[in-house]
Amino acid sequence: MSQPIYQVDAFSNRPFAGNPAAVCPLESWLPAETMQAIAAENNLAETAFFVPLQGAEYEIRWFTPAVEVELCGHATLASAHVLYHHLSFQGPEIVFHSKSGPLRVSQGTEGRLTLDFPARPPHPIHNHPEGLLDGLRATPLAILAGPDLVCLFATEAEVRALHPDMSHLAKVDYRAVIATAPGPDGVDFVSRFFGPRVGVPEDPVTGSAHTTLVPYWAERLGKTVLHARQVSARGGDLWCELSGDRVLMSGHAVTYLRGEIEV
Repeated sequence: MSQPIYQVDAFSNRPFAGNPAAVCPLESWLPAETMQAIAAENNLAETAFFVPLQGAEYEIRWFTPAVEVELCGHATLASAHVLYHHLSFQGPEIVFHSKSGPLRVSQGTEGRLTLDFPARPPHPIHNHPEGLLDGLRATPLAILAGPDLVCLFATEAEVRALHPDMSHLAKVDYRAVIATAPGPDGVDFVSRFFGPRVGVPEDPVTGSAHTTLVPYWAERLGKTVLHARQVSARGGDLWCELSGDRVLMSGHAVTYLRGEIEV
């Protein structure tokens, strides 16, 4: 059976930057093991699958090369990009139903798409989970926990200089480890995301991480509108807003590949 597939660079306005995601629009769900096999074959941080429900509503699922995950930002952005730019979607807003509840995507300003995701604020912890310090090869100023472990550093340079030992980070009992610090002029904060436990050693740009980072930095900086930058090798920018218990994240997306796979 031939299956359409797209590869989209999310949180970037040019190819070869941002975070690449594969997107497979389906008429009905494939078996979970087949979707997992496709994601492993793609070997990207995430492969998104969605099926139509009614009108502007779709159901969406995401797979890393190793596991299914409950929330993914960049592959949701990529899926909306495919709907708007390749599948003739005309409405002002798309609603993706997911294991994390309804996720809305709308067309924003300057050609960006805006994700509306649940906020997941972190809370401070005072211990060093097993594997963390050996994995980071650095000692953070503070550690917070949400769905991911958040490690605070003093400067962007410290975050950029991290060369983690993934075998140790894989022992940390959280989905992933995020390193973050205040940003340079014009950028409120920077981050990197390490997820060896879920088959993603370093994710280039991670929307789901910002559902935790934005509430933290909004409180710390005393502002609700934030410009974030993920300082991975590919890098990407997110324009964010904390709106009550929701996080809005805007970014660009660009198509890299269109094709078919045989499943």
